[in-house]
Amino acid sequence: MILGVNVPNFGPGAEPDRLAAWAQTVEGLGFDLLMVSDHVAITPDVAERYPAPFYEPFTALAWLAGITRRVRLGTTVLVAPYRHPLLVARMAANLDRLSGGRFVLGVGTGWARQEFEALGVPFERRGRLTDDLLRDVRAAWRDTGDYQSGEVPVWVGGHSDAAMRRAALFGDAWHPLRVTLPWLEEAVERLARIAGREGRPVPALAPRIALRLTSEPPGGERLAGEGTLDQVLADLHRLREMGARSVVLDPVLAHPDETLRPENAWRDLAAVAARREELT
Repeated sequence: MILGVNVPNFGPGAEPDRLAAWAQTVEGLGFDLLMVSDHVAITPDVAERYPAPFYEPFTALAWLAGITRRVRLGTTVLVAPYRHPLLVARMAANLDRLSGGRFVLGVGTGWARQEFEALGVPFERRGRLTDDLLRDVRAAWRDTGDYQSGEVPVWVGGHSDAAMRRAALFGDAWHPLRVTLPWLEEAVERLARIAGREGRPVPALAPRIALRLTSEPPGGERLAGEGTLDQVLADLHRLREMGARSVVLDPVLAHPDETLRPENAWRDLAAVAARREELT
């Protein structure tokens, strides 16, 4: 199983030195993949969850590619309607080449209405725009020599049936974010049915889950990745049994101010890394 980490490229703690320390920590602990988020206009609805500064993902990942050697780099997720497909195709292909074939393009439709308005993009058309982008990016990679990349994996985010259909038609993997295991078990079955109706192979499963270690098992329903270290390892075992080839851990959860104190997240990541051999 490929294990990745969602690294905060936003918030009060998003200074260049700290972002570099995140990358060096993730690679040093032996994780396979480092991913960052995407927003363009930090409108009030975005700022509530992802305050400035917010580093643009292609720029940030290109810089991180230069200070890492092994870890793969990706977007979780690029908001597809915000950019022209040929621009995305070019930037993704260039980043993949410059990093030595380490790029993963995660794509989603977006959710922040005010940001869509600020960019002049119709919120109601975000699904169609995402489909068009994925189709055109793949066509550019295939048909236009100046854009050609190697095999850049495309992960498609979203929880709806439309997102699953999009993953089956255009993606290499389905990339749901922060879910419970019972929900995901049902959703994986639904994904297979949707892919079958489209006459397409079932895309790989590559979820992004929480990572928040607790000393005692939490009560009630919990997100995958929340709980004791034994519970989190059990969640990863279950995800592998469900067919997950890749899992991204998201250790920055509760409040943007946590970006000022990355040591807590690094401690949780180190605890998982120390017992990773149990996942083989």
